[in-house]
Amino acid sequence: MNILSNKSPENCRWDLVSLGEILLRFDPENERIHTARSFQVFDGGAEYNVARNLAKVFRRKTAIVTALADNSLGRLAEDFVLQAGVDAEEIIWRENDSKVRNGIYFIERGFGHRPPASCFDRSNTAASRLKTSEIDWHGIFNQKGSRWFHTGGVFAGLSNTSADTAKEAMQAARAAGAAVSYDLNYRDSLWKNKGGREAANILNRELLQFADVVFGVMNFDARLSAFDPVHFRQAAEKLTGDFPNLKIVASTLRDIDSASRHALGSVCFAEGEVFTAKKYKDIAVFDRVGSGDAFASGFVYGLLAEKNFQYSIECAAAHAVLAMTTQGDNSMATLAEIEALMAGADGNVNR
Repeated sequence: MNILSNKSPENCRWDLVSLGEILLRFDPENERIHTARSFQVFDGGAEYNVARNLAKVFRRKTAIVTALADNSLGRLAEDFVLQAGVDAEEIIWRENDSKVRNGIYFIERGFGHRPPASCFDRSNTAASRLKTSEIDWHGIFNQKGSRWFHTGGVFAGLSNTSADTAKEAMQAARAAGAAVSYDLNYRDSLWKNKGGREAANILNRELLQFADVVFGVMNFDARLSAFDPVHFRQAAEKLTGDFPNLKIVASTLRDIDSASRHALGSVCFAEGEVFTAKKYKDIAVFDRVGSGDAFASGFVYGLLAEKNFQYSIECAAAHAVLAMTTQGDNSMATLAEIEALMAGADGNVNR
């Protein structure tokens, strides 16, 4: 079950290093973006969220590799990173000028029949301009050491140079013996003028050659109500057949009844077996953004903690559910709450 090769905790500074963009999220709370007069600020970013959740919720040692413009917004993002307990030492700081920016986005959470809506402002960001050869991956993976490396389709889709940077990082991590995970996350706002999902899949297929674990499955209906373990096995075996390096395929399963009501499950394929988590029906959703990243961090935690696949997929699903009950991209759950939900806890008051 151990995919971590020879990377023991004693020989590594970090349990996980993520490569991705940190975004500042502006939330109008109970208002609409176009009518709001004030916003609450959170930290976010798909790949960063995994490192942040592992540090804050699961008390694992993590770091984020990214770039920020050295201005007040960049330092605000850094402050969020430090408060979460994520190592900020590998952040590259760019000189503050009009050509390099920090990414921000606005989101209204949605309610009932009104879906969530977002507005991104992430053109020409410092992270999107990261290039190959400017990050010391040898120092990160060979000298300091990390048991796991994580990145995904959001960061890779920022620019041509970010895709090349992700590839370089994944290759370096594998060469150093770290486990590598890649999330197939797709954002229409990134790809709508660059070939859409088809172009994203071409890039994903290029990068999956260097991954051990993939979150998401190509050509698979991920609705919980449509889930068939036979069909999932076929899709996962096709993926692992195309990419023999892949050891684990994991995915959420979700039905969206409305913005406020979801059903969620999860599944993984590993060592020739299919493992499914229990189903969570009629979930009251406060904020769904980041629940997929919560799923990924819960699954990675299980493997880092040397739990079995069943525990890991149950932990992933329970963490995703709890992440949807609080505001912001990131989880406010505790491991005790996650394990209690895994064991069948309900919503009664704890006294």
